[in-house]
Amino acid sequence: MDLSDQLKNLFPDHVPEDTGEENNTEPKYWLQDDPIICKYEKRKGKPVTILEGYNGADSDFKILAKDIKTLLGVGGSFKKETIVIQGDYRDKIMNFLKENGFKVKRVGG
Repeated sequence: MDLSDQLKNLFPDHVPEDTGEENNTEPKYWLQDDPIICKYEKRKGKPVTILEGYNGADSDFKILAKDIKTLLGVGGSFKKETIVIQGDYRDKIMNFLKENGFKVKRVGG
């Protein structure tokens, strides 16, 4: 007996409301035809991952940067249409972008 059955026994007259969980096919980000370039550099001796080539709105790019930083639990910044993520996370970032419908091109090693 799961929780919903127990609740039905306690409140037989209650009609559950629609949870609103519909299949929302609208993408969270603006998708583009050109691939996003994902590259690795060292700045001041520390590894960074750089994402370039997104030509959507700045607000979409900032949301994408925030989601990537939250996913990885690292710091980063958004400047001049590039996202700079602290550390070498190319594989994880590329998987995240592909899952969200982006085309990604890996540059360098």
